[in-house]
Formats: sequence, structure tokens, C-alpha cells
Amino acid sequence: MDKASFEKDEKTIDAVERCLARISEAAVKLGDRAQELCPGVAWRDVRGLGNHLRHEYRRVDLSRIWAMVEEHLPALKSACAGALERLKGSDQGSE
Repeated sequence: MDKASFEKDEKTIDAVERCLARISEAAVKLGDRAQELCPGVAWRDVRGLGNHLRHEYRRVDLSRIWAMVEEHLPALKSACAGALERLKGSDQGSE
């Protein structure tokens, strides 16, 4: 999907915003552990995104949402996947 198609597809916009809000909420629940598990991620910004989506929804800039998904989400996904693998490895070592 390209940016123009995204900006016209309300169902996809809602789904993306909802998923970003969930990621933000997970970051809130992880607290300081998020920084320990994935250093270098702008966790304050990730947490703040959820507040913005929930409380400033009328001012959500779709260009910024698109940029986040295109530019930042792949790195976040990779960092989190790496953290999960390290955690799995440490769990297996304790058995």
C-alpha cells in the first residue's frame, strides 16, 4: 500500500492507529524494562504516541503516522524480536 492509498482507507487508518496504540500501551506496561531490553529505542516517544492517539485524535497527522510505520516500525520490530530471542535463550539456560 502506498501513502496515498493509506490516507484514503479509513479502515486501514483505524487499524494502524489501534495497533500503534497497543504498542504504546505495551511500552507503558514494560516501564523501565523496555529500555533495558531494547536500548536505543525512543521509548518516551513510543509511550507518548498512545496518549496522542487517544486524546488528540482530531489532530493526528496521517503523514506522520505513515512515516512512523515506514521509517520507525521496522526497527522497533527488529529490536523487540531480538529482545524476545534473548529472553527465550535466557529462559532455556535456566531449565
